[in-house]
Amino acid sequence: MTADAMEEGDIRRSVSVVSKAQADGLASAEDAEVLARLGYKQELRRNFTMIEVFGIAFSIMGLLPSIASTLTYSLPAGPVGLVWGWFVASLFIFFVGLAMADLGSAMPTSGGLYWWTHYFASPNTRNALSFLVGYSNTLGLVGGLCSIDYGFSLMLLSVVVIARDGEWEPSRGVIYAVFLGCVLCHGVLASTLSKVMGKLQTVFVAANFVLIAATVIALPIGRADQRNDAAFIFGKTANLTTWPTGWTFMLSWLSPIWTIGAFDSCVHISEEAANATKAVPYGILMSIGSCWIFGWIICIVIAACMSPDLSATLGSAYGQPMAQIYYDALGKRGAIAFMVLMFCVQFLMGLSIVVAASRQTWAFSRDGALPFSSFFRPISKTFGYIPLRAVWGCVGLGAVLGLLSLIDSAAASALFSLGVAGNNVAWGTPIFCRLWWGEHKFKPGPFYTGKFSQPIGWIAIAFMIFGTLLAMFPVEGPNPDVSSMNYTVVISVALWGGSLAYYYIDARKWFTGPKMTLDSDELSKDQQDAIIAEGLTIDGVKPPSSNSGRDEESAPAMVGKSAD
Repeated sequence: MTADAMEEGDIRRSVSVVSKAQADGLASAEDAEVLARLGYKQELRRNFTMIEVFGIAFSIMGLLPSIASTLTYSLPAGPVGLVWGWFVASLFIFFVGLAMADLGSAMPTSGGLYWWTHYFASPNTRNALSFLVGYSNTLGLVGGLCSIDYGFSLMLLSVVVIARDGEWEPSRGVIYAVFLGCVLCHGVLASTLSKVMGKLQTVFVAANFVLIAATVIALPIGRADQRNDAAFIFGKTANLTTWPTGWTFMLSWLSPIWTIGAFDSCVHISEEAANATKAVPYGILMSIGSCWIFGWIICIVIAACMSPDLSATLGSAYGQPMAQIYYDALGKRGAIAFMVLMFCVQFLMGLSIVVAASRQTWAFSRDGALPFSSFFRPISKTFGYIPLRAVWGCVGLGAVLGLLSLIDSAAASALFSLGVAGNNVAWGTPIFCRLWWGEHKFKPGPFYTGKFSQPIGWIAIAFMIFGTLLAMFPVEGPNPDVSSMNYTVVISVALWGGSLAYYYIDARKWFTGPKMTLDSDELSKDQQDAIIAEGLTIDGVKPPSSNSGRDEESAPAMVGKSAD
């Protein structure tokens, strides 16, 4: 064969993987090429614009409903815990977002967190750590779904309690029934609205801001003659726990830590995002930044308009401190109206997190790591190129985990902290692996924090370690009983220990990390060399000679046979 013929063949193959994605209407040539460098062919349709990637993270955060759901963490420290706890913790969360944005811009793929872990970790640790991160992230997202939908059920039922003047209290069975109905509705909507899901994120963001604006305007008007002064808002401390006052302030950080905890959804949606290398970091930082600023404003307004009797607010007969705050300012009808708006926005939060969780689940099953991966792996073209089975897998698991709410409030509150602890491990591990083992392999994308990247990463890791430990402390004090115990440590250790036990007992025999979904005959010689240089191995293609400049340490075995 002549050199010209060989070159022509290479050109034809080099565009095949990209042209197929274009022909199917799934992605642009640039996005398909970026994904191909990570070893994956385009299978999902890129329906999400840059603003819509921001939208899915911001809508999952559901700023005002999330603040309302977590007032039990912040109010025991008084207005100082509510206002300054939010501001300081959000600053550190922004550092975490910057570190993740660096990675998301460089390597945008739906399974990004465990993919990055495997790529940057050492040869002896990459498979185990990648396996741990994948499970921690998957179950952390499903735990987030449970906590959001559990919060929805409490908000919806609080409307009934207010309407009955506090003379009715829902049983745990009723709470779970509402929760289960909510989870199933999310499954149906996530399955049938896939073609417009990106557009809906803009609607969800608008709904969040409408609720925020209405609350920020209505509460000060309703409490015009009873507003608290600046000294109370910014300087009044309290301690409604048996912890030292300083530690009670630290526990107030759990409110922003739990609220601003869905920015990794931008990573999981990256294979459905147009111009992903820019959309992913934009979505991460804009969602965190928006929650930081607007959340601080909301906290200031709440501190200004709430009753100075914090114990009465926390022990409200309506089951929700925020319901009591609305009631005190706006009366019965106003409280009902705002709580209806609140649980509607909370419902939208749950729908968005089902989408994000299903993409992580699908990506992990694509790489063969989940039980029944071959079942969850297929993409449904009928429903709009979405992982339909993964959607219902998340819904089913969420329904099972939600059974914890039938035990008592302590077990139910563990659902909140499961998302915090599980996701902190999933977010922190790839950042640590990059800084400790793989900095020399990191190739920045369009977004990069430059010389500040490493110090930002270490600050982020330190904060996530602290946040994980914080999420495991009993909120009320150091001597908890059965009803006030924080069971997050039990659930988290079971999650991490179970994942590692599964890996070392069985999965180590077959899990070799992320798998390539591209066919070698779809790639040109240059593409093959570039992919191998990224650390991936291609069945049937010999790697470059030993003088290619990459040793075992810098070439992780991503697919096929191990490169070690």
